[in-house]
Amino acid sequence: MKWKNAPKDISDYQGFVYVITHVETGKFYIGKKFFWSKRTRKPLKGRKNKRHYVVESDWKDYWGSSNSLLADIEKYGKKAFTRKIIFLCKTKFDCAYFELREQMANDVLFSDNCYNGIINVRLRKPGKRK
Repeated sequence: MKWKNAPKDISDYQGFVYVITHVETGKFYIGKKFFWSKRTRKPLKGRKNKRHYVVESDWKDYWGSSNSLLADIEKYGKKAFTRKIIFLCKTKFDCAYFELREQMANDVLFSDNCYNGIINVRLRKPGKRK
C-alpha cells in the first residue's frame, strides 16, 4: 500500500503529517513522519568526534506508532487501511505544529473512533534558539 499524495521528490521536505484510516470502521490515526534520519559512524582513526550523515528513513513502509493501530493492521491486514499524507512540511517545526493542529481539530483524545491515545509535542517559535 503506497501513500496517497506522496511527493515524487522528497529532497525539499523534512517530513509529513498523515492520517491512516480503517476503511470499514472509519477509525483513524493522525501522526507525523520524517523523510530523513541522522546516523553516526565511529570516529576516524586518531580522532574523537563521531561522523554524522543523513539517510532516507523508512517512511515508505511506515504504519504508525500506535500499538492498537498496529494490532488492527495485523488483524485485518494492510489492505483494510488507507494511508494519506495531509501536509508536506519543510521543517521539523511545521511537522510538529501541523500534527498537533490536526489532532486538536479532530479531538483525538476524546474520540472513540481514533487510535491516538497520547499527544506528545514540544514546540518553540522557529528561529528562537538559545
